[in-house]
Amino acid sequence: MPSLAQVLSRTATRVPDRIAVQFGSTSLTYAALERRVNQLARELTDRGLRHGDRLLLLSGNSDAFVIALYAGLRLGAIVVPVNPRSAPPEVDHFVTDSGARLLLFGPELVANVRGWQAQHEGAGGIPALALGEAAGFDDVLTAASAQPDDPLDVEVAEDDDALIIYTSGTTGRPKGALFDQHRILWVGINTALGLGLHEGERMLHVAPLYHSASLDMLLIGGMMYGATHVILPGFDPETVLETIERERSTFFFGVPTMYTFLLRTPSIASRDLSSLRVCMYGAAPMPATTAEALVAALPGASIIQACGQTEGGPGGILLQHDEVLERPSASGRSAVPNTEVRIIDLEGNDVAPGAVGEMIMRGETMMKGYWGKPEVTAETVRDGWVHTGDLASVDEDGYITLVDRLKDLIITGGRNVYSAEVESALAGHPAVGDIAVVGRPDDEYGEKVVAVVTPRDGAELTLADLREYGARHLSSYKLPRELVIAEIPRNPSGKILKHRIREKLHG
Repeated sequence: MPSLAQVLSRTATRVPDRIAVQFGSTSLTYAALERRVNQLARELTDRGLRHGDRLLLLSGNSDAFVIALYAGLRLGAIVVPVNPRSAPPEVDHFVTDSGARLLLFGPELVANVRGWQAQHEGAGGIPALALGEAAGFDDVLTAASAQPDDPLDVEVAEDDDALIIYTSGTTGRPKGALFDQHRILWVGINTALGLGLHEGERMLHVAPLYHSASLDMLLIGGMMYGATHVILPGFDPETVLETIERERSTFFFGVPTMYTFLLRTPSIASRDLSSLRVCMYGAAPMPATTAEALVAALPGASIIQACGQTEGGPGGILLQHDEVLERPSASGRSAVPNTEVRIIDLEGNDVAPGAVGEMIMRGETMMKGYWGKPEVTAETVRDGWVHTGDLASVDEDGYITLVDRLKDLIITGGRNVYSAEVESALAGHPAVGDIAVVGRPDDEYGEKVVAVVTPRDGAELTLADLREYGARHLSSYKLPRELVIAEIPRNPSGKILKHRIREKLHG
């Protein structure tokens, strides 16, 4: 199989004049992108970056992110894209944990980088180069423009390491999932097969590009079939709708929260969104009511749910459009192509229909392991199967529904309560804008169910209101016994940071 950078080169040869990346006023054809990647790769070589070195990429969504990503891959470096919102101590963790040789950053993040450098007082850090103009730092893109634009003679093999993707850290410090070229290539192949993507797809990127779904499935995967990648720096509902209409976008990926805001935007009814063929959602559960509203608002698009994990490449399960219509509350029905998924009990046996067990998966895209953490890897990857820590049930029709994380299970009065089930049931209350359900220690029940709610603007909500609504859908022991009005902390991929909620509740 070709390397990831070779895929870009082949696409540039096949469709040189097609727009590859569009960001703001910048449009790069595939041929132009190939030249810019080669120039930056040469510049990074002159700066000391070599095959196998780790290249930390701290950048928001931009054309520069794409150029830097592929420049590192062209050299056979291991690219480490991280959250651009990372605070200086978090940047330091990524640098130290990955053993990065060089840091590239977006110029808008110069304060973060200076804060990180200040921790070392001029010693112990690594060189930091700006992807644009930033006072006090070399602009590596400008420097690269003087380099030759033909490719370097560097051999990159299929089994060479390519990416370290840090987990979202919903339970603690992020761990780096390691992938080689082979694994990421198969992510792209599986994505095209599972989502029915076409040659020349017009993709709108709003979710963070450093996240594995946007990066591996869509950006890198899209390069295989000559997709045009229209990139926005962040999520604004009106801008997203306007861009879909103007650019005739055919594919959009968003977390459920994004779709919620899009559906609440008044102009959605008047916009021409007929170009959309596929709308994918994932990274967090979507309430059934939102999924149903999305199908109604975009009748010409296939609505597909992808449910997986960074450790899987990502890989996991899919809920196709007709299945979303039939069972919007489910998480998936079939495994991603070329992937196996099982729901097992504590003894490793497949659970009976209706029972709850842990979802495990294996396939070509699974991570090699956690970077520098063999013991943790051995706990997660057993006999080739990635143990996700997700609790799920499967019904007689094969629909799989994630009910909780193993660590988020609430045991109240000796009975199991799955927080995702309660969240989905209560999310439809007209006053609920966002919701998270966690357990709080309780002398009488062991744990009690607590609903943390961000109300919609101008709405008021009481515990009695919420319990009365929930009683239509849930057994009494699953209903919240406490209501906390607060903002729900989420990471950039949309996942609720329940460990932070529990820390606040437990005082």
